Amino acid sequence: MALTEQNNISIAQIVIFTPSLFLAILLSIRHGFGRSSGWLFLIIFSLARLIGAALQLATISDPTNIGLHIGAITLQNIGLSPLIMVQLALIGRTLGSIRKSTTSLVTEKRVHLIHLVTIVGLILSSIGGSDSGSDFEKTGTYQVSSLTRAGTGLMIAAYILLVIATIVVATQLSAVEPGEKRLVLAVGLSLPFILIRLAYAAEAVYGNNKSFSQLTGDVNIQLGMAVIMEIIVVAICEGIGMTLKKLPKGRAAGPPEADSYQQHWNQTEADHELGGYK
Repeated sequence: MALTEQNNISIAQIVIFTPSLFLAILLSIRHGFGRSSGWLFLIIFSLARLIGAALQLATISDPTNIGLHIGAITLQNIGLSPLIMVQLALIGRTLGSIRKSTTSLVTEKRVHLIHLVTIVGLILSSIGGSDSGSDFEKTGTYQVSSLTRAGTGLMIAAYILLVIATIVVATQLSAVEPGEKRLVLAVGLSLPFILIRLAYAAEAVYGNNKSFSQLTGDVNIQLGMAVIMEIIVVAICEGIGMTLKKLPKGRAAGPPEADSYQQHWNQTEADHELGGYK
């Protein structure tokens, strides 16, 4: 059986995201899983792309298996959230550098709120994809779930907030340590490509153009607006990540996660006592 263009894209994703996964694991080991959660999100993203590609290739031998098709589509939909969370983690690390000499309008608490918006969007998109799959099995027609639309809407909101945060942080670039300024560069370079990827997702979810259909859309559009954009963003982040120095113990690199949340909460309480926020 001859391979389709979609099959070729899936093979290319496996070839590219396999080394990307190992590099993300290396970065997590080097910088720490807890403090550098951005690299953990790259692991999640690479796994999503590898599993999604594997599911798509599995349809070659079992083309009538609806679960394989829906699984691949769902994993395609949730790919945006890890990419946005990587950028938030990089912004969070930059804030740690800025705090050494001054304050910022963008605080870790506000970055964490954007992070939560992204997570909720991820959850809604995942549930929506599952619902669409169940309906497709019953009716034979694929319809985008309202939950998927809501999840994509939250991704758009998170992206807008990310852009605003990046602009604010960029205006304080002089307060960022020399070795950390490249973090802002990485986010700034990634944002246009994430925007194109987001536009593809928005058209697929909200539009009526069959070329953007998640099930039977134009694979060339998918390749140009989704796959290649994701590869570029991952390359930028991992490339910059390899040049970063390891942070000292006790300094958080991203939004307050498990190992830094309590420290962040304690700092917030101290700021309240002083009558303001940092």
